[in-house]
Amino acid sequence: MALLTPIVSVAVSILYTPFLLLILCIIFLASIGKSLGVRRLYVNILLKLFEYGRQHIEVAKKLQRNDSSDEDEPPVPDDKPPSAIVKENGVNGTKTTVIERQEILGPSPELNYRRVQNGHRTEQSVGETNLEFHFYHCMDLVKAGMESIIEDQVTSVFEAEELRSWNLLTRTNRQYEFLTWRLTIIWMMGFVVRYFFLLPLRILIFVIGVWWLIVSTACVGTLPDGPFKQRVNYSMSIMSFNFLSRCISMVIAYHDGEVNRPRSGICVANHTSPIDVLVLMCDNCYSLIGQRHGGFLGLLQRALARASPHIWFERSEVKDRHAVARRLKEHISVPDNPPILIFPEGTCINNTSVMQFKKGSFEVGGTIYPVAIKYDPRFGDAFWNSSRYGMLHYLLNMMSSWAIVCDVWYLPPMHRRSDETAVDFANRVKAVVARRGGLVDLQWDGQLKRMKAKKEWRELQQEEFSKRLKGE
Repeated sequence: MALLTPIVSVAVSILYTPFLLLILCIIFLASIGKSLGVRRLYVNILLKLFEYGRQHIEVAKKLQRNDSSDEDEPPVPDDKPPSAIVKENGVNGTKTTVIERQEILGPSPELNYRRVQNGHRTEQSVGETNLEFHFYHCMDLVKAGMESIIEDQVTSVFEAEELRSWNLLTRTNRQYEFLTWRLTIIWMMGFVVRYFFLLPLRILIFVIGVWWLIVSTACVGTLPDGPFKQRVNYSMSIMSFNFLSRCISMVIAYHDGEVNRPRSGICVANHTSPIDVLVLMCDNCYSLIGQRHGGFLGLLQRALARASPHIWFERSEVKDRHAVARRLKEHISVPDNPPILIFPEGTCINNTSVMQFKKGSFEVGGTIYPVAIKYDPRFGDAFWNSSRYGMLHYLLNMMSSWAIVCDVWYLPPMHRRSDETAVDFANRVKAVVARRGGLVDLQWDGQLKRMKAKKEWRELQQEEFSKRLKGE
């Protein structure tokens, strides 16, 4: 122990100055909104490393199959599940399911059931009567039920996204770290870099960033209300959140921001993680809406509320839709207020799909600014499975990942049509977000993660089935 103390003191004295200079450099670059390009270079190096690992994995698996065939044993099956084969990233609307199903069962009352007549599927118009019943008239319902048993659309979007190649993280669904000695060495080196260099540095940046956010918002809160306070708050907010983004090596590409970046009204986006707020606040200043919390999260809420108008509800008020709508209308009625950021899904989805947008934020009027966020899971899975991981565990996973890389698309502002209901408007906005982000557009409510399907949905299916039996 006596020998260890001087070694530690010497190491601290050597590393103190470089760490201090690094932190000061990060603060300065965040304050002016610039970057030296180190993170993008780091991401490009990781891509080459992943490609190198993929090639070694393919060679090793091919050798295993050859050895198995020489011993007259059945070949080693590819451990890539069917969902990993078809799950892809991008903006081209690729499939993210095992089954290419046709929508038969759904929560919407305007269901489009198909009839099978004379061996051909035809659409039955409203009011058409079919008195002849055959068993195969119900086969589409049976088929939809079997598809749901094989792969449930709702459950699959609350699980981590499958990767087409291994990213050297043992928390993913495939573990290749002991497949070959080269991969083992690369994985061990990556483990050392992530947990013994990146993680301590990121924790230090996080602590300093939170402290800086609290101090800066407190200082801004002392200024009198007016345009000067708003400009100072905008600059301090961008700087603080850009600094915090360094604690997870975040690399963000913003698209069409100069044209469609919201300046007022309501901004809606798909929801993957609590860091969605961090992603958007690095490029713009928003007002937030949510439940009032205590502890550390409550400390941040109170700090943010000093400098900018945010909407925090008590637990008893959250379920009061009229109170929420009234506060939203009051906020957007003031032109100088920042745009309010809302995630209409109400829960985190695994960034492969977009689920039902709640209609509340689309009933208050005003301009809606849609935003699509798409994370690249190759460097780290940003999805927060709140039923599996707590907030601290999730933050640890984020800080010990390689990086968080994402694209953000600012979409043209949208307005509710005179002949359009709030539900139809919400679905139209959701479709635009899903198409731009390359996500699957689902009609299911994300709250099915925590509750059973509504009784009305089950009764709707029962009613349709009874009509078929009666030949109506």
